[in-house]
Amino acid sequence: MAGMDTFTQRLDPDMYVVTAAADGERAGCLVGFAAQCSIRPTRFMVWLSKANRTFRVAERADRLGVHLLTRDQHALAALFGGRTGDDGVDKFAEAHWTRAGSGALVLPDTPAWFVGRVVRRLDAGDHVGFELDPVESGGREDLGGPSLRLSDCLDITPGHPAD
Repeated sequence: MAGMDTFTQRLDPDMYVVTAAADGERAGCLVGFAAQCSIRPTRFMVWLSKANRTFRVAERADRLGVHLLTRDQHALAALFGGRTGDDGVDKFAEAHWTRAGSGALVLPDTPAWFVGRVVRRLDAGDHVGFELDPVESGGREDLGGPSLRLSDCLDITPGHPAD
């Protein structure tokens, strides 16, 4: 639909790294489809591509980590957005990470992060939405610079096609 392309080309959302762990596997990917979706109760929705390994791990996870990035963290975005665990790449071997109190994987050097309990999953075509109930949060004391946005990541070749 041409009109929708005109609309979506104007969008420049914040970019996030979403992490998941289940059954001894860990995965993470760069996400541009995400937003707070309720005030009371607080809820946040992240959308993961069905083509992505992170989606397959997140299907079995009860909690996901969501990390807001700054523009100076482009290399971290490229690691999680341009590489795929399907090829045996362990992104976490190249990133500073820890386990939160809930057991979820957290990238503590990001300016803001939260762990969300998966409330429900919503199939919406080539992506599935994970509605999250925030249960834990943190981040750096210094918030860093401006948030990393889609326009800052256009040079990253995705690890997977959209479908």
